[in-house]
Amino acid sequence: TGAEVVPVETNALDASNPDIARDWDRYLEDIAQANVIISNIDKVPDPSFQEAERNQWKAEAKIFRGMMLFDLAHWFGNIPLNLTEAPDITADNIEEVYPIYFPMPVTQDSAYKQVIKDLTEAIPYAPALNPNDKRVLSKTVAYALLAKLYAELGEWDKVIEYSDKVFADGIALADNYADLWKYDETLGDATRNNKETILEAQYTAASGNWVTWMFGRNLSNWEESFTWAKWITPSRDLIRTFEREGDTVRCNQTIVYYECAWSNYYPADNYPFMYKCRSAYNSVIKLRGADIWLLKAEALAHKGDLNGAVSLVNTIRQRAKLADLPASQMGSQETVLDAILHERRLELALEGHRLFDLIRFGKLLEVMNDINSRDEGRLPQARPFVEAHKLMPIPQTALDKNSNLVQNDGY
Repeated sequence: TGAEVVPVETNALDASNPDIARDWDRYLEDIAQANVIISNIDKVPDPSFQEAERNQWKAEAKIFRGMMLFDLAHWFGNIPLNLTEAPDITADNIEEVYPIYFPMPVTQDSAYKQVIKDLTEAIPYAPALNPNDKRVLSKTVAYALLAKLYAELGEWDKVIEYSDKVFADGIALADNYADLWKYDETLGDATRNNKETILEAQYTAASGNWVTWMFGRNLSNWEESFTWAKWITPSRDLIRTFEREGDTVRCNQTIVYYECAWSNYYPADNYPFMYKCRSAYNSVIKLRGADIWLLKAEALAHKGDLNGAVSLVNTIRQRAKLADLPASQMGSQETVLDAILHERRLELALEGHRLFDLIRFGKLLEVMNDINSRDEGRLPQARPFVEAHKLMPIPQTALDKNSNLVQNDGY
């Protein structure tokens, strides 16, 4: 209900939003941190610090930088790009150093090219996937990010190539959808290092995951911070979509109902919450196999291999105990792509993919400008979605600091 968050729902974001400024700054801070490692790793004088280890650390830093650059460019389009460590500014070096702190922006496509460069340079030296430790920025993480990035660029052969590399490294669909999210209240434990996950942020009893109580209840501490309305309240439209599909397996792992003290969107005694991060010990899954699996299906459909695409979708559906796609959804490239988008919505619900999926499939305006008629419980749109709203506004604080930046259209 905060003034910073409501504009996300109502499509009323503008450059003054402090949460957007926060995220912009944190992406740039993360990129700067990676730059420090990449710029300095070879300067460490310790002779016992072998070249292979230096190369591995640099590779992991490049994967991290690539991941942050991808997200930043994905959200904002034209972004400042600095790939060097920024030294302290002094009176003697200000003219030399100033462009490092306040660089010219690059286009989204140019930023994506740098991401590709970082990831491909990192792959030969990055560690192999460790199935017992999915925290590591491995080669497989780079493959997955490249598959996702090439999907944004519509380079479908590359999507297939890097998706196949992900699965060649041993990533497979979890046997049961619930295995990705389960929490054992008796043992106080949660799933980690599932065979489907590619990259996780992991938490233990000694280092709890505070994200949990942003979305609902912390099952390891039932009353913790459960006094205020939460983020990512599942919409009626999503709930009805699960119900129409008969998809109880994924619905029950995605949405949970609790009694609460507020009734902003639903009755307080039966209020739905996001359920994919349910205890202080649950991992936050950044990358997982089903996403890449369905990206490959999307690529195959674009390449004209409709049978191959449908086969992949049906494998996902079979895990959810659903029937294979009906013939009516298999007859053309358009219907198969629609089926893939629908499957991504149910499979990846509330994991942060939907906006970018709608943009990539060319459906953002069609879906979002009709949302109030399909979801009577949500706040009304303040303005229609237009093409420019595929990007966030550049924060006003960033524009004030760096005169080289230009505000995105529509803001």
